[in-house]
Amino acid sequence: MLEPARRELATPRDWLRFAVSRFNEAGLFFGHGTGDAYDEAAYLILHTLHLPLDRLDPFLDARLLPEERGRLAAILERRIRERVPAPYLTREAWLHGYRFYVDERVIVPRSFLAPMILEHFQPWLAEPERVLAALDLCTGSGCLAILLAEAFPDAAVDAVDLSPDALEVARRNVADYGLGERIRLHQGDLFAPLEGDTRNPATYDLIVSNPPYVNAESVAALPPEYRHEPSLALGSGEDGLDATRVILRQAARHMNPGGLLAVEIGHNREALEAAFPDLDFAWPRIEGGEDTVFLLTREQLR
Repeated sequence: MLEPARRELATPRDWLRFAVSRFNEAGLFFGHGTGDAYDEAAYLILHTLHLPLDRLDPFLDARLLPEERGRLAAILERRIRERVPAPYLTREAWLHGYRFYVDERVIVPRSFLAPMILEHFQPWLAEPERVLAALDLCTGSGCLAILLAEAFPDAAVDAVDLSPDALEVARRNVADYGLGERIRLHQGDLFAPLEGDTRNPATYDLIVSNPPYVNAESVAALPPEYRHEPSLALGSGEDGLDATRVILRQAARHMNPGGLLAVEIGHNREALEAAFPDLDFAWPRIEGGEDTVFLLTREQLR
């Protein structure tokens, strides 16, 4: 498909124009770190040529070697033909300046919780320095657990995922950041591996979760790019709230006094409030809107 391009396109400028045209022609979906065809093409070209990801202009008119053109043709062809998300092609994803290894065993990191963690959940968390134990449920690649450890340097962090394959990816990322002594990974369903002695379960000052939350109707309509991600990490029952219901039922027994729970649920606010009319959810205004992440204290859950 791209053999003529491999022969004729001589510079990154040529390849950028070509990639943007082909991406738009193919109707690709962009939701895994870039927002449009230009940004995705620039990222894939820079990554493939081992160039700095934030400096395209100085290299636009450089002449490419035949093997470099071959690598560009190969990665662009996979993106177009197979609709593979770019992070799976490059084996990396970026989240607020942090780089994570990713592959098809985990969803691509893209949580609205990330900036809230790095901002210490201000103003909802009155004393961030008192967070000594934190939990990331449905950790996937381990990205949020790592951000918790970075943002709260005195905290021990537990991270849980149902998928052993996902935890292998998380283990690699934890090691890459040198956080093996501070982050403990647990395999199991939500709070189940943390129960221990049922009279004395593990408790935390802060719990975050980006659980599966896509409802059945939306799962059926997902673009092809999302079908490369683990289905276990996307859908959660008819209304998308199966996992969130379990979290809300069980979170209080795992929270210390004054503890905070933060959960991302997509755009399921209306369904969640209808299901839990007695809970006074806080909905912070964030980039994803005011229906994406909810906050509750331990006392509100009692």
